Amino acid sequence: MSFDVAVTKRLGDTDVSAEFVAGQGATVLFGPSGVGKTSVLNMVAGLLEPDSGHVRVDGETLFDTAAGIDLPPERRHVGYVFQEPRLFPHLTVRANLLYGARKGTAIDGETDFLGIGHLLGRWPRTLSGGEARRVAIGRALLRAPRFLLLDEPLSSLDRPRREEVMRAIEHIRDGLGLPILMVTHDPEEAERIGTRVVHL
Repeated sequence: MSFDVAVTKRLGDTDVSAEFVAGQGATVLFGPSGVGKTSVLNMVAGLLEPDSGHVRVDGETLFDTAAGIDLPPERRHVGYVFQEPRLFPHLTVRANLLYGARKGTAIDGETDFLGIGHLLGRWPRTLSGGEARRVAIGRALLRAPRFLLLDEPLSSLDRPRREEVMRAIEHIRDGLGLPILMVTHDPEEAERIGTRVVHL
């Protein structure tokens, strides 16, 4: 799996631009708050249209201004974990995991390595921050994505919860071999998770 991203976007008074080519493993977009890291993720996911540039994954063009190509988000086959877990409050953990999953998908594999099997009957409001993040990651994986986008997945977590989620991300990177594009402003996270770090 390879990413070829070259995008620019004017947002208010800020010009957001990123250009990188990345392969397997975890590519980390690293930099201070406000430089447009999340905007780059949104452009890759198809949630924000660049002013110019292209996004290609494994040679398939997802976006290209010159060619007039702009695949909608649902055709990009991406798993996206936002900075806030965004779990549906009226659904149990089990129902949240299965939301959007392919019909007949079993959840055992994700619940095992994420350590959330005992949470299936719980409601999102009863979860800790680390539990909610791991459920959000599981829900994204159950969509069977080609790659995973993670926006500050460790922010606002205490150290024990942060370590839980960090280990889950490492398992996805190393055990599942699913390519990851992750945003962080934390140098420790960038060094530990990233097989490649892109400075913005």
